[in-house]
Amino acid sequence: MINIDLLKNICEVPGAPGYEQRVRALVVEAVRPLVDSLKIDNMGNVYAVKKGREEKRVMVAAHMDEISFIVTHIDDEGFLRFIPLGGFDPKTLTSQRVIVHGKKDLPGVMGSKPIHIMSPEERNKQVPIHDYFIDLGMKKAEVEKYVAVGNPVTRDRQLIEMGDCVNSKSLDNRVSVFILIEVLRALKGREIPYDLYAVFTVQEEVGLRGAMAAAQAINPDFGFGLDVTIAFDVPSASPHEMVTRLGQGTAIKILDGSTISDYRMVDYMKEVATRHNIKYQMEILPSGGTDTAGIQRYNQKGGSIAGAVSIPLRHIHQTIEMAHKEDIRHSIDLLTESIAGLDQFDWSFAGIDMKTLD
Repeated sequence: MINIDLLKNICEVPGAPGYEQRVRALVVEAVRPLVDSLKIDNMGNVYAVKKGREEKRVMVAAHMDEISFIVTHIDDEGFLRFIPLGGFDPKTLTSQRVIVHGKKDLPGVMGSKPIHIMSPEERNKQVPIHDYFIDLGMKKAEVEKYVAVGNPVTRDRQLIEMGDCVNSKSLDNRVSVFILIEVLRALKGREIPYDLYAVFTVQEEVGLRGAMAAAQAINPDFGFGLDVTIAFDVPSASPHEMVTRLGQGTAIKILDGSTISDYRMVDYMKEVATRHNIKYQMEILPSGGTDTAGIQRYNQKGGSIAGAVSIPLRHIHQTIEMAHKEDIRHSIDLLTESIAGLDQFDWSFAGIDMKTLD
């Protein structure tokens, strides 16, 4: 159904925001034979370009970075202090293994005050993230041979198959990196209407920074964000809280905290999904945002006609995340067919003769 080995490699390679070197190298190697040209900009975004019949431009963005940490201090005993890069749920950090990327990769463990010596008040409160530390099992002199302030830290987790799902760190957003590579593979040798800019972006988790720069460089006419969304389909969740459900297909974004998708793009993707028997569900995410916002707004043409393909994800922004293999497959199919058929839809505003505006 999907290439688990490739997905595993993409998820497990480290790539903190601003430190995407290793995952970028993997992406370049994977997409080089699939596209007409390849470019890396000053920020580190990867542009994989496939030429179309006409000169209109389509931008698809999948961010390479993962939520992670950065070292801010080494204390006298060799313990590391850190701050997060991206949004973490602190309660999921206790006793988790991490990798500190200094002069060499070092395994460490997140530590905090043991429950045995907590006061009753402390036991009833969530441990704040600033009370955690990283234990490398070394004295300060040894730590400082390899680690310095400013070194990134990522989670140490492997991808496994679990029932009908995959479970790993960094499925946000490496599953989308995987999907975009597979879309390029599906389009290899296939004619498309417009020039496709498949952009593997940097620094999304700290503010959509790579997508903003890329969109201004490309000035796309059409745009697709490609990212995960919440699947809160678990015990105790009310139906209105779930956003999406695992196994119910790819998700077509209506809106999130930073973007209202163009209603024409929403209608178009629903039409494509129906025509090609692609299972889908609708997504309304009350808060949070994706590269879709950067694609839609940062454009000298007055914005782009933008929407998003979203992959339902349980346990989002925790130490492990879970996606359904069928949802991944449907996401590949929806994006592939949406890119291929863009010239087969009426993109005018209903009721307005655009020619009379000239």
